Amino acid sequence: MVSSSANCHDVIVAAGIEKFLEVRVDATVAAREGLAGKPRPDTFLEAARMLGAEPRQAVVYEDALVGMEAGRAGGFGWVVGVDRVGQAEELRRHGADTVVTDLADLLDGGSAGTVDGGGR
Repeated sequence: MVSSSANCHDVIVAAGIEKFLEVRVDATVAAREGLAGKPRPDTFLEAARMLGAEPRQAVVYEDALVGMEAGRAGGFGWVVGVDRVGQAEELRRHGADTVVTDLADLLDGGSAGTVDGGGR
């Protein structure tokens, strides 16, 4: 989990999903480690490093334009834009390989609101 939020840990615990996450790089970790925020890829790269994965083996899921830029700058294998506010074209211009309106669209048979199947 990568988040620019300082309360990321509390949100994860409240949602009951902490056990599903192997690593967390949030604002607290970024400050402690001196990692630059988006559009720099530092937090994403740190999470990949902590997982023992090369960036090209990992996916970035983001709803922010600067997140698309960070994913692309970090050399990640796939950058998925989550269009929550009607900015699909902007997400693509900023580096998204694929844009969806709902992450369920990425599951087999998902059709909640795909914007495109994208791909490079």
